[in-house]
Amino acid sequence: MVIKKDGRREPFDRWKIKSGILKACEKRPVSLEQVDALIDEVERALFNSSDHEVSTDTIGLSVMERLKRIDEVAYVRFASVYRQFKTSTSS
Repeated sequence: MVIKKDGRREPFDRWKIKSGILKACEKRPVSLEQVDALIDEVERALFNSSDHEVSTDTIGLSVMERLKRIDEVAYVRFASVYRQFKTSTSS
């Protein structure tokens, strides 16, 4: 089970992770095979842990750690959405 930021729980959904990674990798030299391998690594790590529930924070950090090794731009894109970076303007 995945624990959402608002406390809801829902089943693990590989497609949600893949969708976010694919958006981050748009127009980048990252193959679908690399994306699938990254998700496989994340899934293996999660399912091999003793925890029956995992937070979206844990999943996001795990994805970012691996994505950074593949493509820096995709990592920054993913991190900006995951961390909800906001640009601030001075008035």
